[in-house]
Amino acid sequence: MTRRSGRAKRSTQASRLTPRSGTREAYAILKSLGTPLLIHQPSYSMINRWIEGGLLETLGDLGVGCIAFSPLAQGVLTTKYLGGVPAGSRASRNESLSQDHLSERTLAHVRALNEIAASRGQTLAQMAISWVLRDDRMTSALIGASSVAQLEENLAAAAKTAFTAADIQAIDKDAVEAGINIWATSSQG
Repeated sequence: MTRRSGRAKRSTQASRLTPRSGTREAYAILKSLGTPLLIHQPSYSMINRWIEGGLLETLGDLGVGCIAFSPLAQGVLTTKYLGGVPAGSRASRNESLSQDHLSERTLAHVRALNEIAASRGQTLAQMAISWVLRDDRMTSALIGASSVAQLEENLAAAAKTAFTAADIQAIDKDAVEAGINIWATSSQG
C-alpha cells in the first residue's frame, strides 16, 4: 500500500515537470545515488526543435551529453517522401510516421531544405545530420539505416559539418516545427 501511494506521488510530481526541471531532478537523484547522468537522448531534428527551449542549455549547465534521436525525423528529412508516399514505407504502414505528418506545408519546407542541401553539396539527409551536430552541446546523433547505401550516405555527413551564418539563416526559414515529435507526450513531461 505504501509503495503504491509512493508511486502515485512520484507520478503526480513527474507530470508537473518540464524537460528542464525533469532533467535537473533526474540528475540530482542519480547523483545522490552515486550514478552520473552521462547522456540524454531526446528526439531532435530540423523540424522537431523542442529541445532548444531550454533542455540543451540545461544539459550544457550540468555537463550531460546529448544524443539526438531521429535526426532525420523518421525519414521525412530525406528525399523519400518528396514525390509521395512509397509503398512499404513507414508512412504507408502508419507505423512510427503517419501520412498526416506529411502535410503539404511540411513537404514545402522539406523541399526548400533539400535545395539548400544541394547548394552545400550535400544530400538532405547529410545536411540534417550535420545540422543536428552543429551545436557543441550535441554529443552525437543516433542514425538508423535500412541499407549499406543509407549508412554510407549518413556517415558522409561528417565530411561537411560547418555552417556559415548565411546557411543557418536560410535553413532557419524552413527548419520549422512540423509536429513530427511522435514522442512529445513523454518528452515534455
